[in-house]
Amino acid sequence: MKKLSIILVCLIGFFQMVHAATKAEADKAYQENRFEQAIKLYEEILATEGESADIYYNLGNSYYKNKDIAKAVLNYERALLLNPGDADIRFNLDMARNKTTDQITPAHEIFIMTWINALVNLMSESAWASVGIVLFILFLIGAVFYIFGNRIFVKKIGFVGGVICLALSICANICASRQKGELIDRIGAIIMEPTVSIKSTPNESGTDLFVLHEGTKVFIEDNSMKEWKEVRLEDGNKGWVKTKSIELI
Repeated sequence: MKKLSIILVCLIGFFQMVHAATKAEADKAYQENRFEQAIKLYEEILATEGESADIYYNLGNSYYKNKDIAKAVLNYERALLLNPGDADIRFNLDMARNKTTDQITPAHEIFIMTWINALVNLMSESAWASVGIVLFILFLIGAVFYIFGNRIFVKKIGFVGGVICLALSICANICASRQKGELIDRIGAIIMEPTVSIKSTPNESGTDLFVLHEGTKVFIEDNSMKEWKEVRLEDGNKGWVKTKSIELI
């Protein structure tokens, strides 16, 4: 009986593997303009294989072609979160955002913060971590030249190069840490309902502050309640929205 159970489990796993959606099948469906089928296949891949910037990007393209702008924005945002340095993802996200009703103007920030954010978003968390490791190895090589070099100029090159590589390695690891933090503590969300009234308090009797439409990005400020979330727009405005009206990036 035990052997039979093991055989059945193996057979089920085999058939699941055989019938699992592949990226090639999903890509073919997309190329043949069978967008609903492509959406189904891409979502199956995400469910079985986990998150992927490429799959989210292709899924966003499929939703965009299928004229579901809110879900297109959601999946482009998810792709960008995993691969913030990808220009194609950013371009398509901007294109989808331009088709949403609410055109929010972001609040001004200090220019140094803009530069820092642009630097952090040049690469993904894994890419920054790899750069940090390479730079630390170069620092160790520089230290070897400085300690064991027989000539003054070799020691100088080792010292200066080592210090620079160490400083850059620290910066790379800080960028990787920030990217990892954004992946773990996700606060971005997309409005998924056609029209949503943002309330002054977390209940139906609250005053309507303003109205948002599907595809608009918000940031969750208060996540302590199950049915309601306090959200902030990119322009700084805040209010309460029902949890069912948004989907986390």
